[in-house]
Amino acid sequence: MPTRRSPWMTDDLDQLRSLARTFLEKEAAPNQERWAAQKQVDREFWTKAGGLGLLCLSVPEEYGGGGGTFAHEAVLLEEQARVGDSSWGNSVHSGIVAHYILGYGSEEQKRRWLPKLASGEFVGAIAMSEPGGGSDLQNIRTKALRAGDEYVISGSKTFITNGAQADLVIVVAKTDPGQGATGISLLVVETTAPGFRRGRVLDKIGLKGQDTAELFFDDVRVPASNLLGAEGQGFVQLMEQLPQERLLIAVASVAGIEAAVDLTLDYVKDRTAFGRELIKFQNTRFTLAECATEARVTRAFVDECVQSHLEGRLDVPTAAMAKWWASERLCRVVDECVQLFGGYGYMTEYPIARAWADARVQKIYGGTNEIMKEIIARSL
Repeated sequence: MPTRRSPWMTDDLDQLRSLARTFLEKEAAPNQERWAAQKQVDREFWTKAGGLGLLCLSVPEEYGGGGGTFAHEAVLLEEQARVGDSSWGNSVHSGIVAHYILGYGSEEQKRRWLPKLASGEFVGAIAMSEPGGGSDLQNIRTKALRAGDEYVISGSKTFITNGAQADLVIVVAKTDPGQGATGISLLVVETTAPGFRRGRVLDKIGLKGQDTAELFFDDVRVPASNLLGAEGQGFVQLMEQLPQERLLIAVASVAGIEAAVDLTLDYVKDRTAFGRELIKFQNTRFTLAECATEARVTRAFVDECVQSHLEGRLDVPTAAMAKWWASERLCRVVDECVQLFGGYGYMTEYPIARAWADARVQKIYGGTNEIMKEIIARSL
């Protein structure tokens, strides 16, 4: 389908898009089946990306990053969707983990960890969700209790993106278990710490190549200097960063919509039934007309949100709207595209089938879409 240049694009971002496309077409696209089988990308893929400057694009150069903005992260995420890669957890690594350290870390913490994340020496993860916890962050059970000049962390986490490969994990824990939101703090754990254990790499319906793991903290001791910001500020920090996380999901969703429509257009122009190409049937044409329109409308809204975020104006309800709308449209459009592929759309060797399985989680992570509606409703 015809693509229009987003209003927030620049010449610099055009050059980044070209670099990202070349890298991902060469290094990611051919490896999807192998990564799915091993449930993670190759560890060297991170350092290759870091060597090209594709990690931590929106982190200042003084900390080893690219010195760019959220727009740079968005371009890379769009190109990842365009080549059909759902394995690389860079949006968490660069768009989320690095920004917690950048936003709340001390100067010493930034200089200690951000260059390693930017080079790919470290892979980053953030551990929020717990067994039985889901979106209810206020009632997490993982504890981080002060013991002299250390914190002792005990508990477990699940559904952790990059968990199997992570060298650094930001842990959401209760430093004051008697309190609700005001008892939550964020601590950085390097995974070489004694008492840190990885559990299973989870077997998911989609995102097969993205490592999603269980993590266990058996009285893990970390220096008190690993606390991000002030004790008891964790919930506030999470709420401040979640709009960017949700916008990342919206960006990935609209790029996924556009990629699905393109895949389907190519297929229906080539595939024949009853003596003519599928594109010549009215049902095919009308279905794709609807899908193309939903892609255009969603792109316009997400572009508006990206621009607002670049200007520091994106608020929590609007980010929730973007995440809810784009992920719902993604699931609907990809499902319609699978139908047009017929039986082949259900075969995992076809990218549209993998896209269909990958899309469903977008309505769940980053806060379920039911939570998004609640956030929106409270603002009305």
